[in-house]
Amino acid sequence: MHIFTHSTHNGTFLADIDPRVKLLCSLALLLMVISGKGLLLPLVTTLLCIGICIRAGVRLRSLALRFAEPAFIILMIVLLKLFCSGHAPLFSVSLFGIELTGYREGLTEGLMIATRIIGAVSVVNALAAVTPFTELMAAFSWLRLPQAFIEVTLFAWRYLFLLHDDARVIYAAQKNRLGYTGYRTGLRSFGTLAGTLVIKAFDNSRTVTTAMLQRGYDGNLPMLKHKPFRIGEVAASLMFIVCMGILWKL
Repeated sequence: MHIFTHSTHNGTFLADIDPRVKLLCSLALLLMVISGKGLLLPLVTTLLCIGICIRAGVRLRSLALRFAEPAFIILMIVLLKLFCSGHAPLFSVSLFGIELTGYREGLTEGLMIATRIIGAVSVVNALAAVTPFTELMAAFSWLRLPQAFIEVTLFAWRYLFLLHDDARVIYAAQKNRLGYTGYRTGLRSFGTLAGTLVIKAFDNSRTVTTAMLQRGYDGNLPMLKHKPFRIGEVAASLMFIVCMGILWKL
């Protein structure tokens, strides 16, 4: 359960900043990381964002899991670029009778793409570490994302916890009854688990809709109301963007 409900208010000062400011800074930083032509900005961004995540209380194991999939993608891209792009040979290896040649230009291009990916992933993780999900959705609402998308996402996030708890209860009951002792038995039990969760999700959606309509829900969520920007936060954010822009130019 703690995987989904990790608290973002862990003493870091970034947790108290207006989520709209954090979102705009993150978007600007993402654009600079993706469009940059050097290695300095992505590397500095990665170190800075990982430091923010650790300061916010994200465990190293959880952080490693978040970077596992991007790391696999990076590995594939670097290998493809290394052996399939370039003209200046760097080394050659023989694998199962196939001669593979690594190229200097391919390695450089692969590392450039790798640093951009890891930098962008770091920015997203840092934003998630210091911004509660509901505040992040409120910031997206301020950016004029469709209201229906915001509402569905918020309700899905809220009831994901209930489905997670239901799945754990059903799985524990099946396991206690030897529901996963064999391959076929495991598949049958998993199918029952998935079908039960779909039915529960449908029932929960009808129950929530009825309950909210009875309480006068008209489509307006109070959490999507915004306060005025604070001058100090805006000024500090602009200074940060300017400093990162200097690195982007280098």
